[in-house]
Amino acid sequence: MATVKATKDNIEQLVQDNEIVILDFWATWCGPCQSFGPIFEEVSEKHPEVVFAKVNTEEEQELAGHFQVRSIPMIMAFKEQIGVFQQAGALPASALEELVGKLRDLDMDEVRKEIEQQDTP
Repeated sequence: MATVKATKDNIEQLVQDNEIVILDFWATWCGPCQSFGPIFEEVSEKHPEVVFAKVNTEEEQELAGHFQVRSIPMIMAFKEQIGVFQQAGALPASALEELVGKLRDLDMDEVRKEIEQQDTP
């Protein structure tokens, strides 16, 4: 699957309806974003089971604010509707591929246990 455009109108559905979603927060004026864009697109083509979505922070300022985006490019990943990864800065293709593999292998039962423990006073 090629990348999709994420907006405030479809972001909730994207995260709810897909096991793994990787977001790329970017802007047209951002040089590193322009360099990272083709890498994000290329890796997305290799993993049709993962949703790769781009968020234009200029058009989606409300969404960028909601996710507290302070620096771009920024990658954020969700698995089973839980945010499990966030990192500012462009990644090389090998690191993005590695992230996809780690997301696939991530034991969400363990993640949920950790969240429960954090929420318990």
